[in-house]
Amino acid sequence: MKLFVFDLDFTIWNAGGTWCDSTHPPFAWKDGKLKDQEDRWIFLYPEVKEILSELKAQGHSIAVASRTNAPTIAKQLLHMFEIDHFFDAREIYPGSKLTHFKRIMKELNVSKGDIVFFDDEYRNIEDVRSIGIESVLVTGGLTKELMKPYLVKSITPNLSQNEAC
Repeated sequence: MKLFVFDLDFTIWNAGGTWCDSTHPPFAWKDGKLKDQEDRWIFLYPEVKEILSELKAQGHSIAVASRTNAPTIAKQLLHMFEIDHFFDAREIYPGSKLTHFKRIMKELNVSKGDIVFFDDEYRNIEDVRSIGIESVLVTGGLTKELMKPYLVKSITPNLSQNEAC
């Protein structure tokens, strides 16, 4: 795959058991945890930063497609979690995932066959699959296990010329 596209809520992070547009900023770090004004703990799923780093190290493009009603909050959380720099395209606004993908494909000049999409909502998976993009349902947050089929091994054995076919 050339481009990995991720939803945010319940895929990249958990906004205290709700969507980020239901949180109450301003946010603050308290005892190593990001909290909103109602003391709701907002957290990245544990393997997210490692996954994003590995994708970048392998030369892949990464994008966000989020249908949130609070794009400002989502962008603020990307920044506060220090992951905003991983994303080559950000489509964060209410509306159809199909519109998000149309814009992402145009901006990054990527075809449908070179994309894999991760989301926690089955309706989004169905919509995106309907236009021919491989889509993966995420339950319990993004994990390395979910990513395994899509990641190339980072270390390839160095074969001498005699061993090569």
